[in-house]
Amino acid sequence: MNQRKLIDGICMLSLALLVSACSSMLPRARSQSSPFNSFDEARQAIEGLVPMKSNVVTMTQLGISPVQQPNTNILTHDDVVRRFVPSSLLKREDLDPGVLACLEAREACRGWEIKAARIEKNRTGGFLADFTNFSRRTETTGWRFNALILLINDVVVYRAWGGQPRVNDIDVQTNPLGPLQDIGPALVTTR
Repeated sequence: MNQRKLIDGICMLSLALLVSACSSMLPRARSQSSPFNSFDEARQAIEGLVPMKSNVVTMTQLGISPVQQPNTNILTHDDVVRRFVPSSLLKREDLDPGVLACLEAREACRGWEIKAARIEKNRTGGFLADFTNFSRRTETTGWRFNALILLINDVVVYRAWGGQPRVNDIDVQTNPLGPLQDIGPALVTTR
């Protein structure tokens, strides 16, 4: 009988140690909204556009197209005006010549706003602490890219890009009461 209790105790301890350190059982998430494999690949595609020379065919060859590129907003002339209309801080002569040409082209002007990203979220740390809500650590890695392209009659007149070449965020949440941490607000608001 004592030997059976000892074996049960060793099995339970082994299982607890195995589960508490096993981060492979934690959730993972991946978000891919780009045909580009990296920030630099997206940047090079946008920089490959030559204002006043490149056209929609060139853009399609570089992988830049609302059909090929998810999360691309097609901007109307009114959208472009709202973005670039001179204010008290920005004068007309401060605008890029391509932007001015697009504003003057009226309905022949349109824009493409591209948002691309590859983000991966991994929960790391011990499974037991995460599962019981005592401690959760989430690592977010990847990149985010955005670009604005203005066209007049399918010819690129302006292009600009920006974003985050390297995303590396770590979020650590510690709850001293573990699974009981969220019960307090629920008791106060429930009638």
